Amino acid sequence: MQSNPSTKQATLKVTGMHCATCVATVEKALLALDGVREAAVNLNTEKATATFDPDLVTVQTMEEAVISAGYGVIRQTVSIRLGGIHCASCVQTVEKALMSLDGVSSAQVNLTTNRAIVAYDPDRVPLAKMKSVIEQAGYQYLGFEGDAGEKQEEEMREADIRNLRNRTLIGFAVSLPLMAIMLLGIPLPIPMPYFMFLVSTPFFLYLAYPIFRAGWGALRNRTLNMDVMYSMGIGVAYASSVLGTFEIVLTQDFLFYETAVMLAAFLTLGRFLEARAKGRTTDAIKHLIELQAKTATVIRDGAETEVAIEDLNIGDRIVVKPGGKVPVDGTIIAGESFIDESMISGEPVPVHKTTGDTVIGSTINTSGAFTFEAKKIGKDTYLAQIIRMVESAQGTKPPIQKYADRAVTWFIPAILVIAISAFLVWYLLLDATLLFALTVLISILVVACPCALGLATPTAITVGVGRGADFGILIKNSEILELSEKVTRVIFDKTGTLTKGEPKVASVASYGMNEEDVLSYAAGIETYSEHPLARAVLEEAEERHINPVETTGFSATGGRGVEAHAGKTEILLGNRPFIEGRGIGILAIVDEELNRNEKAGATAIILVVDGAVAGVIGVADTIKETSGTAVSELTAMNIRVGMITGDNARTAGAVAAAIGIDQVIAEVLPEQKSAEIARLQEGEEKIVFVGDGINDAPALAQSDVGIAIGSGTDVAIESGDIVLVKSDPLDVAAALQLGRKVMGKIRMNLFWAFAYNTALVPVAAGVLYPLYGITFRPEFAGLAMALSSVTVVSLSLLLKRYVPPAIRRRTSTPGEESLRE
Repeated sequence: MQSNPSTKQATLKVTGMHCATCVATVEKALLALDGVREAAVNLNTEKATATFDPDLVTVQTMEEAVISAGYGVIRQTVSIRLGGIHCASCVQTVEKALMSLDGVSSAQVNLTTNRAIVAYDPDRVPLAKMKSVIEQAGYQYLGFEGDAGEKQEEEMREADIRNLRNRTLIGFAVSLPLMAIMLLGIPLPIPMPYFMFLVSTPFFLYLAYPIFRAGWGALRNRTLNMDVMYSMGIGVAYASSVLGTFEIVLTQDFLFYETAVMLAAFLTLGRFLEARAKGRTTDAIKHLIELQAKTATVIRDGAETEVAIEDLNIGDRIVVKPGGKVPVDGTIIAGESFIDESMISGEPVPVHKTTGDTVIGSTINTSGAFTFEAKKIGKDTYLAQIIRMVESAQGTKPPIQKYADRAVTWFIPAILVIAISAFLVWYLLLDATLLFALTVLISILVVACPCALGLATPTAITVGVGRGADFGILIKNSEILELSEKVTRVIFDKTGTLTKGEPKVASVASYGMNEEDVLSYAAGIETYSEHPLARAVLEEAEERHINPVETTGFSATGGRGVEAHAGKTEILLGNRPFIEGRGIGILAIVDEELNRNEKAGATAIILVVDGAVAGVIGVADTIKETSGTAVSELTAMNIRVGMITGDNARTAGAVAAAIGIDQVIAEVLPEQKSAEIARLQEGEEKIVFVGDGINDAPALAQSDVGIAIGSGTDVAIESGDIVLVKSDPLDVAAALQLGRKVMGKIRMNLFWAFAYNTALVPVAAGVLYPLYGITFRPEFAGLAMALSSVTVVSLSLLLKRYVPPAIRRRTSTPGEESLRE
């Protein structure tokens, strides 16, 4: 129970704890934070409960403290679909409402996609509570990702666009004739003021009602947003006209009827254009969703039955016929075919698949029929993981966004002060007419627009992350885009990253026994190993039809070697340090063979039988075709390139020299890689580490940007910030180039957003009027406002055509649009 009403409790799901020392470490990390009163960690449930003062510390800070202590935090997140979000002020209002809930650790709203990504504790804050605070803030809760509301949301979006279009057309159809009547003095059957009042009032209310409703909702929730300002602008124009018509305080010179209707029309036009443009920024997600199969042919009760994709179960036997789409991920149990997997690998040539092979949902069966067993369905499929990852990244904010958020915080109050001050200065100090002063007031309220500021970052992020998905570059967090500009060095893991990770036996040297016996002993001990070198030895023995000896007592020394017994015979197999560490001398003839392998770029493993060297097996791994191109592309970007590997220095050096790398860190055990990355970071360098995402997880987590390559079907790698679907090292350069391009676009958007307001607000305030007689008519101010947001979105949409230079250099150009086409 909380002893102080100002304190709150938070429960964190912590991973990586193994003992009482871990518990004490996590508790100490939490208690070290200013504002944390109590902290208790339960090792069995893996939960940390903290009592804290929300004015001094946030849940997000506590999560970061636990992560800094060397542990992980599982954040349950939900993507909530929103309605009624129009500007940056709306974003801040919804984020503030969600963060007010006890149990929500973070909330980020994307103005472009109308999504709120919320990290929360489901035991303390249900979705119903989030729905309640969103609606109380004056916005719509349209469900969360994964429920059945996607179709409803799309229908609502289309209906909203149609509604905005109709209102816009009606607004201009009425306001333009009214303006012509005012300017040309066309004869009317009744006095003009009354005619304008009668004709404009119903159309003005029709157009302005949504704006007034949203503005009132914001005021009711003690929030100032653009709807409040727009309501004031068009409200003053219409109210002044009514007062002037009936000569209440004002005279009939104060007629802004056509202005009020046209302003409302321009505001509606702006939202219509913005809604259409924003819809185009999410095309990448739509294309990915369209790739998904809708139905599947399942064998049930001995007969083939077509069912909806949602009704599939793990273990279902699914039939795929020629030309059909593989509905979910699974393993072939009967038949064979060639499958077009270009959406995964980018390779246009179909891949032959037979019994036991894995198939991926949404790939295309090009020839024979086959039956497979469903292994992953729904949200666990390969494509679903990609969609979820892209949506999550689109919902995050890079650090540069904080400047725009800070600007929006003071923007509306500042504009209100400027508008009122300009009105008073012109009317009271400069002796302008009340009509002129009111015109200035209305123009300022209408021309100012923080929407462009609010759209500058999320539109570029949304399009950029989606463009990355087009090329098989999956960006998990938009913060990485900003870091891409600061990268000074890229460190590649060797095996499976720069090389194909499919080592083959290149040579066998024997001493005191024949080659067949060497391979028999080596295959016998490697039977229990999962190392890539072990597979190479086993494949070689199988190709030569050599039976492995039977071994017992297998044990491995990570990254160095293995040992076992064949009866009473002791067998060792490993690298030079492993063998020498056992006190076994290396004869000159053996040393010569080791040197020969190393010069050739092959990894040499030594076989020892009963204390004597019996053979040396050279295993070579083929370098990927694009590895050298990737290094040259990164070097051209002024990024230094290095390689880290467990291989000996000479073998590693041979590979590095072949592809143009001059920095090699060799003979490093897997667990030491992260320490090497940390050592490089001590020099204030920003390091990208590129690895396979499994053995290299600690190094990926330690680096400033972790790029996981060769992910196969498991794209949801926790330790990688970027996942390269195609396993192509050239995509490392492409990912950094894309990040730099997106950040350049964000800065351009922010410049134009600030420049727009900086230039036009003073003009609307009349600063040019005394010298040049230039000011803004309210109608033109409305047009400028409408165009500002559309300009920012349109600039972001240019990213849809961007192709990173590294992609252009790819030797095999077909299939670049693999995730989209």
